Amino acid sequence: MIISIVNHKGGTGKSTTTANLGSALANEGFNVLLVDLDAQGNLSYSLGITELNRSISHLFLEECLLKEAIYQYENLSVIPANHSLANVEISIANALERFNHLKDILAAAVGYDYVLIDCPPSLSLLNANALNASQGVIIPMQMEVLSVKGLEMILETISTIKASINPDLEILGVLPVMADVRKNLYKEISEYVHENFSVPIFKNVIRSSVKAAEAPSFGKSVVHYAPASTAAKDYCLFAKELISHTQLINQ
Repeated sequence: MIISIVNHKGGTGKSTTTANLGSALANEGFNVLLVDLDAQGNLSYSLGITELNRSISHLFLEECLLKEAIYQYENLSVIPANHSLANVEISIANALERFNHLKDILAAAVGYDYVLIDCPPSLSLLNANALNASQGVIIPMQMEVLSVKGLEMILETISTIKASINPDLEILGVLPVMADVRKNLYKEISEYVHENFSVPIFKNVIRSSVKAAEAPSFGKSVVHYAPASTAAKDYCLFAKELISHTQLINQ
């Protein structure tokens, strides 16, 4: 299953969620491919992939085969990205099949149970490519007031993509991240989202964790860097919830 990790707002834990959900799914025995679709390359950096011979940019420009752009990290496969991806978006902007590039690239990604796409924090052609290539969407979200406005924009984008080019796209759910479930604000925003948006919220939440913030500086997922930490435990529980949910969808 191909899943986009999307939020147009920056700093919402998209790269952290992609890396750690991927690690948790791989620990459950699944074959997982991570795709860095952000020119900032935060996912790649957080997994210690900094020297790139091939990247997602080369795939968009048809300069290499898929297998040549895949790096192995821990028990994951990763297609990395760097700043060159910004130029790729300009290059494909006027192409007739500009929304299908990533879908065509990932058609060759056989043998993977889950493909997780770390999307850029913007309304962009790359985001549209990711959503067109995906069956599901996860929306990491801090339960804060400003995040609600961002959620409205995301849902509008997903609705447009679903109506125009990918009718099979489904929102798997909002994932509360960097959460302090003890605060009234968390409860108030959660209730507001539940009452005002037709979007599910995952039962498992990702609590705030110093270890999760530290892990990228060591080039590791927090699941491997600090497996006993709250964040690692939360991501492992979330992975189990996602597995159960996606297996029900695929039945």
